[in-house]
Amino acid sequence: MWYEILFRVLSIINYVVLIIIAIPLLLQVFYILLFFVKKKTFPKSDKKAKIAYVIPAHNEESVIYDVVKNLLGKQNYPKENYDVYVIAHNCTDKTAEFAEKAGAKVLVLDDPDPSHRKALYPLKYGIDYLINLPEGSYDLVIHLDADNYVNKEFSSLMNDAYQSGIDFACPYEGSLNGTQNYYTKASALIYAFNSRFGGRVRERLGISAHINGSGATFSMKMLKECGGYDCVTVSDDAEFNFNRLLEGYKGHFVEEAVVYEDMPSTFKDTMNRNKRIGSGSMGLLKAKMPLLFKKFFKTWDFSLMEMFLLYEMNFLGIFLGIWLPIYYAYHFTFTALVQNGTIAVTMMPVSYYSSMLWTTLIVAACVLLGLFFIFGFLQAAIVAVTDYKKLGARKRRELFTAVLLFPFSIILYGVTICIGGMSKPSWGKVKRNTVKSNDEFSG
Repeated sequence: MWYEILFRVLSIINYVVLIIIAIPLLLQVFYILLFFVKKKTFPKSDKKAKIAYVIPAHNEESVIYDVVKNLLGKQNYPKENYDVYVIAHNCTDKTAEFAEKAGAKVLVLDDPDPSHRKALYPLKYGIDYLINLPEGSYDLVIHLDADNYVNKEFSSLMNDAYQSGIDFACPYEGSLNGTQNYYTKASALIYAFNSRFGGRVRERLGISAHINGSGATFSMKMLKECGGYDCVTVSDDAEFNFNRLLEGYKGHFVEEAVVYEDMPSTFKDTMNRNKRIGSGSMGLLKAKMPLLFKKFFKTWDFSLMEMFLLYEMNFLGIFLGIWLPIYYAYHFTFTALVQNGTIAVTMMPVSYYSSMLWTTLIVAACVLLGLFFIFGFLQAAIVAVTDYKKLGARKRRELFTAVLLFPFSIILYGVTICIGGMSKPSWGKVKRNTVKSNDEFSG
């Protein structure tokens, strides 16, 4: 019967799909299982680089003064060796005035082009300005957002990495308001995963770090060689990472350097952030995938394949959100109808399809429970126990509810990333939470 042949063909296709899914998932499981490896540290250096912090800001008067003042006043690094630049981008408030009052060097960018209402344009403007300063003005450039705080040793730790020969690095992504509510706890744990598991294991195995977002550190030498901040997409930080990886630069993870970020505190802001990530990631995968494979088969550098597998999960999320529900609804309906005699079969006995029905149910239940345990409770519990202070908590128990609900956070994250992957890229201002919840940067 044709419907029996169709069932067999679709079953084979589904097996192929499951294998494709398993490869990137197993890589993430591998990172979690190696949580015990020691973090990489870089030797202390007496030589001090000149550092420029670059902070793009659009109407950030509510947070910019405290951020700049903290950065200039609390770094355990020679004050004459670093400056803070704030790029006031199309501001209609007192961002520039407050930043200058706090001690920052302010660059004003008035750009009427509506397509340039993205963080990459003020960041590019600031980096271009620094590149064109006299030779030797700065050795390192560090990108921060207008609501970020960093630990007191941040500049020193990034300098140690630079003096060890590193041109491209990222810090641990911690949370400023990780205990504020459910949404901030969930986001803090998700961001910490890539640092605590992925970042540490990649660094130990010599795989290039994923350098995205706040705290990204670039040597001036590398910026000049690559022509500055050569990005055009809404996911400019990830695009910059792709570009450097394709050019042969290896990113590194400086775990003891911590940037504390303001996590989204509402469903709307969580949705908007994840949609933007999903949309940008999908666009980058489409644009860079051929280049990644071409470079990989020339160099056999696993960093390229690992990067592809990570971004492939965004595509798989969309595919799975459509394929799996439809296929398994069809699968269970077909086998159930065969079992009760509604559909006649000739290729295989009824007992075969009956066995397949129950086997699929049992296997699916076991797989889902395993994924819930590994990607939900296990990874969240490890992060909450080992790195709770970096998530803005004073005591581990403050994250207990977040650990229990983390599997559902992962589902929400996956769904919103998928929605973003099928949406047009957009950039919108999110609510800033001015709560300071960690003594490392408060005061």
